[in-house]
Amino acid sequence: QVQVVESGGGLVQAGGSLRLSCTASGRTVSSLSMGWFRQAPGKERDFVASIQRNGDITDYEDSVKGRFTISRDNAKNAQYLQVNSLKPEDTAVYYCAADEAAWVNARSGIYNYWGQGAQVTVSS
Repeated sequence: QVQVVESGGGLVQAGGSLRLSCTASGRTVSSLSMGWFRQAPGKERDFVASIQRNGDITDYEDSVKGRFTISRDNAKNAQYLQVNSLKPEDTAVYYCAADEAAWVNARSGIYNYWGQGAQVTVSS
């Protein structure tokens, strides 16, 4: 069983930055396809970004392209979502997801393992 844990959420002013971290117990991040999703109050959980195990191929939801960057540090066994130029509409609970598959249809949200979420609040 893989336990996924997010960290790094918080309260930030519009235009600010945060770095969300994700770890997966029992696995190295290099052996996982991973993604980030977010859920704003009263809304469904939406895809944000993904990185595939196979080839480190990344994908981003259109509204975060150029502002968010997903990456992983194999030496630290952690995956990151750097979020820059934050907007109030980015306020949400951010979830990290992971799967052992080499490639995941990330936008479908079909990941085996999910974290508990990290709150990101952007004030205007």
